[in-house]
Amino acid sequence: MLWRIIFCLSTLCVTANLSWATDWPSFRGAVIATERGRAQGNEYPREWSPEENMAWRHSLPGPGNSSPVVSNHKVYVTYSDQQNGMRRNLICLDLESGKKLWSKSVLHEAEEPTHKTNPHCGSSPASNGERVVVWHGSAGVYCYSSDGEELWKYETGPIHHIWGTGSSPIIYEDKVFLNIGPGENSHLLVLSLQTGDLLWKAEEPGGNFGEDPNGKKLDWIGSWSTPQIAMIAGSPQVVCAMPTRIVGYAPDSGKLLWWCEGLENLPRSNLVYTDPLLTDTFAVTLGGFKGPGIGFTLGEMGDITDSSRAWRVTRDNPQRIGTGIIMGKHVYAPTAGINGLQCLDLKTGEILWTERTPAPFWGSMVLADELIYVTDQQGATWVFRSNPEKFDLIAKNSLKERTNSTPAFTDDSIILRTYNAVYRVSK
Repeated sequence: MLWRIIFCLSTLCVTANLSWATDWPSFRGAVIATERGRAQGNEYPREWSPEENMAWRHSLPGPGNSSPVVSNHKVYVTYSDQQNGMRRNLICLDLESGKKLWSKSVLHEAEEPTHKTNPHCGSSPASNGERVVVWHGSAGVYCYSSDGEELWKYETGPIHHIWGTGSSPIIYEDKVFLNIGPGENSHLLVLSLQTGDLLWKAEEPGGNFGEDPNGKKLDWIGSWSTPQIAMIAGSPQVVCAMPTRIVGYAPDSGKLLWWCEGLENLPRSNLVYTDPLLTDTFAVTLGGFKGPGIGFTLGEMGDITDSSRAWRVTRDNPQRIGTGIIMGKHVYAPTAGINGLQCLDLKTGEILWTERTPAPFWGSMVLADELIYVTDQQGATWVFRSNPEKFDLIAKNSLKERTNSTPAFTDDSIILRTYNAVYRVSK
C-alpha cells in the first residue's frame, strides 16, 4: 500500500512539473490574433539588470534578429555564427537552467544577400512542444523533434532581397504557415507539420530584389510580416500583411477570402514589417519606411477596401518595424525612424502622443500584467502603462547589448535575446 501512495505522489509531482511552464510557442507568443503579444502568466519582473532578477545568461556564438520561443520547458533561438551567414543554427536551451540541450546547424554555401542590420537567421522558430520548425531563408524550412532529430526539410527555393528575410512560421492544427519573401519568390506557404508536404501556397506578385545588377535602385517592395490565425465570423482565417494589402485566406483550402488595399506608397516604397493588429471586429496595419497606416472593420468578403476601410493615414508616419498592441480604443506602437513610442486612436489613426527615446525600436510590444514591455536596439526594455493621455513610464531596464528581438514570456519569467546572449529574467 505504501508503495502505491509513493507512486501516486511521484506522479503528481511529475505532472505538476510538466504543466509548470506557460508556452510562448512562436514569434509574439500565441498564433490566435487577439491573443498575440499578450502574456498569460502574472507577476512578471518589472525591473532587472545583469546583477538583479537574473536567473541565467547563456552566451551565443553569433548574432541574429530572431526572437526566442518557449515550449514544453525548452527555449529555442536561431543565430548565425559566420560573418557570411553560411552556417545557420537552431539552439535548444533548458528553461530552468539555461543549459544547452542540443543545437542543429545548416550550411548554405550559395550567396544570399542581406543587410548588415539584419544578420541571417532573422526568422524566429515555432514549436508545438513535440516539434520545432525553423526557416533558414534560401536554405529551406526544417522540422526537428523536441530532442533535436531532423524530421523533414522543405526546399523554398532562393530568397533574394537586399535586406534579407524576417518573417517567422506559425503552427496551427498540424499545419505550418509561413510568409515566404521578400523578393520575386514571394508567397504564403502552408506545409504539413507531420510530413513537410506542401498543402497549398498563394503567390503574391510584384516583388523584386530591390536593386538591379548595376546597382540601380528598383522599387522597394516587400513584406516581413508573420501570419496569424484570426477567428472572423465564426471561422478561422489566415491573416497576413503583404506589400500593398492585407489578405485573409481559408487555412485548409488556401482560398482567398478577402483583402484590403491601402499600404502602397510608391514611388517611395511598398514595404511592411509589422504584423496586423486585430480585435474581434477591427484591424490595424502600419506600413514601413514612412508608409501608410490603415484601419478597417472585419467580417466582409472579397475586396473590402471601399466598404470596410475606416481610415488611411499617409502623412507624418515614422519608420515602423516592431509590432504594437491594441489596448481598448487605442494602439500603442514602437517606432524606428524617429526613435520613440507612440499612442494612436484606434478608430481614426490619429497620433495622440509621441515619446522620443535615445534608441530606435525593432522589437515588438508585449502586454503583461496590464503593462507594456518593449526592448530598444541598445538592449533597454521599457515598461510603461497604457495611458492615452501621456507616456507613463514604470521602468527602464538595460542589458547594454545590441538587440532587435522581442521578449518571450512564460509564467513569471521573461526570456530576452541579444546579439550576445539569451537571458532568463525572474524574481
